[in-house]
Formats: sequence, C-alpha cells, structure tokens
Amino acid sequence: MKYAYFPGCSLHSTAKEYDLSTKEVAKALGIELIEIPDWICCGATPAHITMHLLSLALPVKNLLKAKEMDSFEVATCCAACFSRLKIANHFMQNDSIHRKNVEEIVGEPYKGEVKVRHFLDILVNVFGLKNLTGKITNKLSGLKVACYYGCLLTRPPEITQLDDLEEPHLMDDLMKVLNVEPVKWPYKTECCGASFSLTKTDIVLKLSGDILQMAHDEGAQAIVVACPLCQSNLDLRQSMINKKFKKNFNIPVLYFTQLVGLGLGIAPKKLGLDKHIVSPLPLLKERKVLVDK
Repeated sequence: MKYAYFPGCSLHSTAKEYDLSTKEVAKALGIELIEIPDWICCGATPAHITMHLLSLALPVKNLLKAKEMDSFEVATCCAACFSRLKIANHFMQNDSIHRKNVEEIVGEPYKGEVKVRHFLDILVNVFGLKNLTGKITNKLSGLKVACYYGCLLTRPPEITQLDDLEEPHLMDDLMKVLNVEPVKWPYKTECCGASFSLTKTDIVLKLSGDILQMAHDEGAQAIVVACPLCQSNLDLRQSMINKKFKKNFNIPVLYFTQLVGLGLGIAPKKLGLDKHIVSPLPLLKERKVLVDK
C-alpha cells in the first residue's frame, strides 16, 4: 500500500505532531507514504479568496508532481489541503474552460486523474477497521471523546465524497476500534473559524468557544480532530477563550492519528503528545493508556 504524501504547510510547522503521528502509524501498519518532492502550498483559503485560477493551479501543480512519481493516489491529512486538492480535481475533470486556463498556468496537461484521499479514509476504508483491530495492542478504555470533523472534511459532499455531510462517523468508528467512547453531540461539523484565526480573532474565539462548551456539556474528556487548523484554534486559543468568556476549559485536542498510535503501542513522544498547549498527558496517565517505551 503506497501513496504520494502531501503534508501541506501546517504539518511542517504548527502541526508537526500530526505529521509525526501519521508517519508512525503508517509505518506500523505497512502503509508507505512517500513525500511529494518540492511540493508547494495548496493555497488554502488565501488563494481562493484572491484569485480563483490560482486556487486551482497551486493544487494541480502538486498533483502533477505526484503523477511524476508514477503515483495515482495522494494521501493528505490536512482538511484544507484535502478540500483544495479535491476541488481542483473536480474542476479539471468537469470544466474544460478552467482546465485549459489552469494548464496554461502550470504548463502541462492534467485531467484530474490523480485520486486524492484523506488519511482517515485510508485507515478506515482502505486498510480497514477489521485489519486495524488485529493490530491494536493497547486498548484505550476509559477515554470519552468528542470526534470533531470541522467544516471542510465533508463539504461539499459531491466533491469530498468522504462521509455523511451532517452526521459523519468515520472517526467515531475508528475510535470504537481503540475502545475509546465517542460522545453523541451536535457540533461535529460546525466551523471553528479557522480562516479567521489571525484577521478576526473574536469570531474564532466565539465559534471555538461554542465547540469547547458543547464537548464539555456532553461529557467529553478530550476532542479528537482530523484538521490542523481546527486543532490550532481549539488548543492554542483555549486560554484566550477562558479569559474572554470566563470559562475554565482544560480540554486536550488530539489528532486521531495520535490515539491510533497509542493503540498500536507507539511511544507518546514519537506521536508528538508532548507538543500540545493543553497537555493530554495528565488525562492519558490518569486513564492508564500511555505506553511506557
């Protein structure tokens, strides 16, 4: 099982623990992730609010680099990267005018032939939960989490084709394999305000604060995410949310790959569990699910 790996900017900077844990999990499961050489930013939000063609050309350039590796499947972990790569493919497959204009920019023909998968999809639907169950050596019993998908992973559904739009379940199903209890809650796909993180912080604090409050109200001990932008807002901004709204949240925000890694018996440091603002280590020690390696 081999994929061209597109980490994206966040996983090489503010979300290194996501990159670390993804690679460790892939290694443990025999999934080969080969990083695309000389990849460039997918454009995320800034590109598509600045110039539509640029927002397509940037991800297409990366997909062409993957194609040069003789790879017709790309794995990515960032929900924003996943969204931009999938949207670019959609336009290149279905819109001849956009395809012609983008091809002029990138200097090569491309018809959207490189398949894009989120690593969550690879674990659940390609490697498979049944196979994963047989690899779990450390049951994470006693953990109660809120699986937070964010607004990009499932939208728009005709393009992402990943999970149910309003009631996604892939991450919940994955947690159950680890003996982790996912809570039922209505904020699975609410926006955290990701793209406003620097420009309109007050909006981010309100949106992210509402998500933390709902997770707390439903009894979650931690929040599990599949997006570095969501993780940053919920983790990094938590102290600001506490101050602004007079709250006392102390909710760890983990990547699903980190919990899968623990279930596979991988040492906490290799999974970047020491890199969070709100440390998950006290909770994990209390629940006796840390691997001593």
